[in-house]
Amino acid sequence: MLGNYFYHKILRKTVIAFGTLFNDIHIKHSGDTGKTLSDMKVPIAYGPMQKFLARIEQQSDLNKAVQITLPRMSFEMTSIQYDSSRKTSLTTSFKTSDGTNMKKVYMPVPYNIGFELNILCKLNDDALQIVEQILPYFQPHFNVTMNFLDSIGEKKDVAIVLDNISFTDNYEGNFSTRRALIYTLQFTAKTYLFGAISDTTDGLIRKVIVNEYATTKVATAKREMRYTVTPKALKDYNNDNVINSTDDALIPPGDDFGFNEDLDFFQDSREYSPPRQIDV
Repeated sequence: MLGNYFYHKILRKTVIAFGTLFNDIHIKHSGDTGKTLSDMKVPIAYGPMQKFLARIEQQSDLNKAVQITLPRMSFEMTSIQYDSSRKTSLTTSFKTSDGTNMKKVYMPVPYNIGFELNILCKLNDDALQIVEQILPYFQPHFNVTMNFLDSIGEKKDVAIVLDNISFTDNYEGNFSTRRALIYTLQFTAKTYLFGAISDTTDGLIRKVIVNEYATTKVATAKREMRYTVTPKALKDYNNDNVINSTDDALIPPGDDFGFNEDLDFFQDSREYSPPRQIDV
């Protein structure tokens, strides 16, 4: 049952969307007159904070070209957890079209993805500039629209919630030791995971019926006229050199078609039952 391969890249898209939020943060240094002396875009990379700290400590000589420059940001995915508070019915599905065929997809499963964003700086003012450019957007969440299923264009808003902020200063030793101020921000991305997409013809609307009444009193109103519309083929789908009602049933979703219209007049006080498809 679990051998039906599918891969929507949703977890990968969630990681990319999270990192993209922080890929255009700048810090500026000004002189005594207020003139901007430097404008630096803060680099960001995926990876644990310990990896970057290890490289800073191993290459602490400020004159070596291989040294990691600060400030810098890193982020990583830290957890995946099912969110029962956003649970929907297990058997509920929705149908859509990819422009050619009808597709059936079960409702997505809600999962919370934990992220950790680390801000590493040598100067406290640099760290404060970065943090102040992030915090105002989270009150405590920020919505990101993601294209979950490219094939059918299914998009959803993902709330990224700021859970916690902590601060550490790992300066120890003499004055020649490299200092690193670290701000750690914990986030939760409330994303969704979709299952396999299957082809289906169920739920495709091929007939519309409208009953018209001579009074607005719904309780006692009796139908007077029924207006029925069905799709009319404009092409020869079965290749019999004739375009007729047989072709009407073969019209694929998304293709051009016309309309068959029919009017019926009644005075029998009956009503049409859509489930039974008869007058009762």
